[in-house]
Amino acid sequence: MKVDVLNIEGKKLREVELPSAIFEAPINIDLMHQAYVRQMANARLGTHDTKVRGEVAGGGAKPYKQKGTGRARQGSRRAAQWVGGGRIHTPHPRSYEQRMPKKMRQAALRSALSAKAAEAGVVVVDEINFSEAKTRVAVSALKNLVGQSTALVLLAEKDQTYETVMRSANNLADTKILLASYLNIRDLFGYDKVVLPEKVLDALVASLG
Repeated sequence: MKVDVLNIEGKKLREVELPSAIFEAPINIDLMHQAYVRQMANARLGTHDTKVRGEVAGGGAKPYKQKGTGRARQGSRRAAQWVGGGRIHTPHPRSYEQRMPKKMRQAALRSALSAKAAEAGVVVVDEINFSEAKTRVAVSALKNLVGQSTALVLLAEKDQTYETVMRSANNLADTKILLASYLNIRDLFGYDKVVLPEKVLDALVASLG
């Protein structure tokens, strides 16, 4: 699949062939869904907690005598049916972690990138290098590249260019800067366009095959 290579002003410079193994892979919806659910589950803290009757303070004395009151027998005011009592079948700290083999995660990313490419959602630029770390510079560049669409911008490594681009786009709610090695299924689904410099293609080939 060939796409245009743009400069930072949005003008076409040439064409480049996208790696077919990554951008023309079979689109497996079930696999992408599994990877997305796994990522969302692993992001959960699982720190929710409620107290059972043995953890609620008080309730040591029997509320009233066993017989002769005409009421149901009760052993503690901290039982679940009492106001202020313990809770049953309610959340306690746990891990929501889900495991997924590395090859399946890579296949899910290839599938998502292929879906993006098929929808013309991949924008390739020769390089992303802002002259200064200013929000207006990032706004102007992204408008030239993606128009009004939301954008996930991939960079190859954490260098001075990364720091400048990150600071420039940090206040843009519809843009995210991400290292290619941190590419994930959630961010791919969360933005309309994927913007990547040419050298990021090599990084994707190295990580995704």
